[in-house]
Amino acid sequence: MNTSTATAALIERVLTERLHPTHLEVRDESAAHAGHAGAGGGGHFRVRIVSLSFSGLKSLQRHRLVNEVLAPLFKSAVHAVAMETLTPEEFIK
Repeated sequence: MNTSTATAALIERVLTERLHPTHLEVRDESAAHAGHAGAGGGGHFRVRIVSLSFSGLKSLQRHRLVNEVLAPLFKSAVHAVAMETLTPEEFIK
């Protein structure tokens, strides 16, 4: 398992443990950012997560929650995470 694959699996595990998603997709987009200034070797990921944890929260609050959960990974393995955060009701529509 390469580093990016391992990091994607770690992101998936951490989000699952903390936010109990009903749907979760984690994609490594690091190759599209090769040579990106300030990346520091960390990867770029895209997350689509559906969770009841987002109920009643505005988009910014949802993103902050995901960033809080992933904060330890930003110190070493992750440079950036693009995210789509949905409640189960929003995901069905």
